[in-house]
Amino acid sequence: MNLIEVYIQEVTRRLPEKSREDIALELRSTIEDMLPDDYNERDINEVLEKLGNPATLASGYRDQPMHLIGPRYFDVYVSLLKMILPIAATISLISIIAEYFIGYRGEEAVINVVLDITGFAIWKVIEVGIQTFFWLTLIFAIIERTDKGKDQHPLSTSLKKWTPDDLKSIPYIPKKKVITKLEIFGYLMWTAIWATLYFYANHLVGVYESRGDQLEFVIPALNQDVLLRYWPIVLVIIALEIALSLYKLIIGQWTKKMAIFTTALELISTVVFIVMLSNPDLMNPEFITYVSGLFNTTAMQFETWIVGGLIIIFILSAAFNAYDGFRKARIR
Repeated sequence: MNLIEVYIQEVTRRLPEKSREDIALELRSTIEDMLPDDYNERDINEVLEKLGNPATLASGYRDQPMHLIGPRYFDVYVSLLKMILPIAATISLISIIAEYFIGYRGEEAVINVVLDITGFAIWKVIEVGIQTFFWLTLIFAIIERTDKGKDQHPLSTSLKKWTPDDLKSIPYIPKKKVITKLEIFGYLMWTAIWATLYFYANHLVGVYESRGDQLEFVIPALNQDVLLRYWPIVLVIIALEIALSLYKLIIGQWTKKMAIFTTALELISTVVFIVMLSNPDLMNPEFITYVSGLFNTTAMQFETWIVGGLIIIFILSAAFNAYDGFRKARIR
């Protein structure tokens, strides 16, 4: 393992994106100047020991001090905050969507319900973020002020004093191979959206008409009874997507196993999607007749186009996701 590259990675990942490349070059040059010509791993350890904890060194490069909590616990605090916030926000959004649609009785236009959910969800995410930030900050503030130990060196995420040996347990992850928290959050949100559309398709997917100052849902595009025949396998797919998201959060980078898992999940989802679309009773005849009239085509032609188009789009999307996973897994 190249401890120098890992050390530079640990320093620069804590810095603003625009300054990382220049500081990486400067730090690499500094380390090379400190090493003898014929150096070994012991020499590298001694140099990195002199440079100190990457979190401390990174704070020296920043234009502003990172003393919200204090240098001893700051790195652990920020790492936990980045991990907990997306999870808390996602759980709150899923719970809001489930709560609204479980209690939906068809008395209010679905579009109005969607707008209500959007507004409430934004406020709920802000509220959850504030509470998570407050309580985590309070906990670390108490820990720091009750820590009376003489050794006040910054701690690593394992809550121990940093040493160069810590770098041996940290893999060097190329930038394009990293799985960001935003990517995981987006994946979970997509799961929540399509799951909601599946279980409430007869209230969400179809033709809307403007009546007065309201947009009303008038014709469902799909037969809900036919859709719900596949609910057991759909629940399995939802569970697998959530499990994949958690796996991505834990690992933090694309691996061969993750690429295989993603490909298998895409394959299962594609097969189930094609089987559902191939069911001749899935599409609502009233919807097909109405929309085909707008496009001046026969009902059979329109149904063939829309089913064929959706299948092609889904296959291409699944193929791209599988290819992209293996491509990123191969990055060194």
